[in-house]
Amino acid sequence: MWRAIRLVVDTGIHDFGWSRARAIDFFKQNSAENDHDIDVEIDRYIMTPGYALAYKVGQLKIAELRTRAEQKLGDEFDIRPFHDVVLGAGAVPLDVLERRVNEWIDAQSISEN
Repeated sequence: MWRAIRLVVDTGIHDFGWSRARAIDFFKQNSAENDHDIDVEIDRYIMTPGYALAYKVGQLKIAELRTRAEQKLGDEFDIRPFHDVVLGAGAVPLDVLERRVNEWIDAQSISEN
């Protein structure tokens, strides 16, 4: 529920022009968070457009890449080097991350043969 609220509030503020008060009201109506925590969250979304959306899109992409690696590598898949590839270059655009993971998968596949 928390993630859903974040996505709605982020979109409401930046795409639909919600006021801070409307975003706070939505958060209060749909969560059990205290006023201070809601205020902090709302201010984060106001200051960083797309914050919640980018977080969720990134999470979904990483999950997709992990599934791809698990399927292609089978029993040879190891989460530790996968994490090294995903985190090793720091913050990168998702297309760069996808290329890095695909290259890692290919390199693992070659080394198995």
